[in-house]
Amino acid sequence: MKTIFTYFALLFLSVSMFAEISSKEKNALLKLYKSTNGSKWINTWNLKSSPSTWYGVEVKNDKVVSLKLMNNNLVGQLPSEIGDLTSLEELNLFRNDISGVLPTTIGNLKSLTKLNVSFNKLSGSLPNTIGSLTKIKSIELHMNRFTGQLPESIGSLSSLEVLSLFNNEIEGEIPVSYYQLKSLKELLLSSNKLTGSLSSEVSNLSSLENLSLFENKMEGTVPFDLEKLKNLKEMNISYNMFNGFVSKNLAKLDTLNMTMINEQGVASTLKVSIDKNSAYAADE
Repeated sequence: MKTIFTYFALLFLSVSMFAEISSKEKNALLKLYKSTNGSKWINTWNLKSSPSTWYGVEVKNDKVVSLKLMNNNLVGQLPSEIGDLTSLEELNLFRNDISGVLPTTIGNLKSLTKLNVSFNKLSGSLPNTIGSLTKIKSIELHMNRFTGQLPESIGSLSSLEVLSLFNNEIEGEIPVSYYQLKSLKELLLSSNKLTGSLSSEVSNLSSLENLSLFENKMEGTVPFDLEKLKNLKEMNISYNMFNGFVSKNLAKLDTLNMTMINEQGVASTLKVSIDKNSAYAADE
């Protein structure tokens, strides 16, 4: 009996070790390896072994569900085949040397909940296909060279909790659709080239804990409605071109006490309204 048990245990182990992902997924991984100079990675892959043994690759039920290659000296561009990893739940390529664009095929990753390609050299516009990532909870694309405008499609991602795009070169206004992201906890858009005003609909972001619009070119008045965000713990909207009055509560909440840059390029703090010290006073 013991011999039979040992035999089946070894058989199960053998099958598990040599379980193979589809040729399409394997090809996607190989394309990534070749297009980012895989032989020079800090932790490289033995291409003769099973993909399930490759560094940073997690396989479940013969599907690649996680790809984590942070700080691994990836140099080059992301292949369009990255979109063939359709069971991927997490893609983390943080702090590498990846350039080029974020492929539109990223929208094929319907199971993705976490996307982190921050601290790279990605450029071009963010693809509208990001709006197809219906399960996504965290998008971290900060510290890159993205240009163009914010995709309106991101506003349809009802499960999104973190949107981090600071330190890029993104232009235009914040799409109205973004103010409907009820699950959003962090909206980090600082150090870009954003223009337009901050809508009073920002009060719809009921889960928001951190709002950073620092160092953009936004203008208009600061909506008192920000005070309706009861979960808001951190805020920095300074170094824009906002004008008018702010309440004491908002001035205290802002990291730099509402320091703005006027048309002459001079930095000064916004005046604090004595009478209107709350969002509700602003509605009178």
